[in-house]
Amino acid sequence: MSSATIKLFLPRGDAKSLRTAEISNWTGKAVAAPRTELDELLAREELDKAGVYILIGSDPLTGAPRAYIGEAEVIRDRLKQHKTKEFWVSAIVFVSKDENLTKAHVRYLESRLLAEAGQINRFALEQNQAGGSRLPESDREDMEVFLARIRQLLPVLGSDILTPITQPSAPPQPGGVLLCRIKGAKARGQRTVNGFVVFSGSTAVLEERPSAENYPTVLAQRKQLVADGALVERDGFLAFTKDAEFSSPSAAAVVVHGGNANGLTAWKTEGGKTLKQLDEQS
Repeated sequence: MSSATIKLFLPRGDAKSLRTAEISNWTGKAVAAPRTELDELLAREELDKAGVYILIGSDPLTGAPRAYIGEAEVIRDRLKQHKTKEFWVSAIVFVSKDENLTKAHVRYLESRLLAEAGQINRFALEQNQAGGSRLPESDREDMEVFLARIRQLLPVLGSDILTPITQPSAPPQPGGVLLCRIKGAKARGQRTVNGFVVFSGSTAVLEERPSAENYPTVLAQRKQLVADGALVERDGFLAFTKDAEFSSPSAAAVVVHGGNANGLTAWKTEGGKTLKQLDEQS
C-alpha cells in the first residue's frame, strides 16, 4: 500500500461528529457522519454528486456488524430513501471533487466494494452483489486507484469493512505463528492491530467447561461463530472455517479451551515459549 497524507476536517471539532477526509493528489473526497446528524450530512454540497456510500450498523437481533453498500448519481436522494432502514448508525460517502465520476464509474465501484467486503467478511451485507458496469481499460485503472484510496480512508473514518483480518503487509510478530493446544485441539494464531486472530483450520474443544460462564461475552462470541458457520463440529472438535479475530489473546484462548484460559501463557511458539515470555523479551 502506498503512503498517503490525509487531511481530516472536523466542522464541529468532534471526531465522532460529521467530518470530511481527503488525500493529497487524489481527486476524491469522503464525508462521514453519524445517523443523528443525517440532516447536516444531506445539506452538504458534496451529496449533489455521483458517488458510492456505505451505511454501517449492527444486526438488531445478533449485534453482528452489518452494512449496506450503494451508489447513486445524486447521493442525497438515495440516502433519503434509506431512512426506513433501521440497522445503520453511520454513513460514509465517497465522491469526486472534479465531478468526473459517471453512473458507470460508481456502478463499477459499488460492485468492487461489495465483492471485497463479501470476501473479507467482517460485515454481513444487506444486499446481493451488484451487476457492475463495463468500462474502458483506462477507466478501470482509474477506478482501481480510487478504490485503493477508499481502502486507506475507511479505517481513518472508523470502519474496517475492507480491512482483512490478516494483512500480508503487516510486520511479522515475535515468535511467528503461535499455537494453543488443549485435549487434542490445536489452534494457530497471532496478534493483530485489533487484538488476536485464530487462523482458519484451527480446532477448539467441542464441549464448554463450567468456567466458561465466567466469560459471558466470549461465550456469546463462540456461540455466534457457531451460528455463523465459522466454527463447525468436525471429528469431535470445533473447526474454524475462516480466520476469526478476537479482542485479546485470552479471548481467543477461552474460545479454543471452552473455558478459563490465560492467553499470555496459553499461546506458545512451536518451541514452547509463551506469549508472555516473548513480550518480556521485546
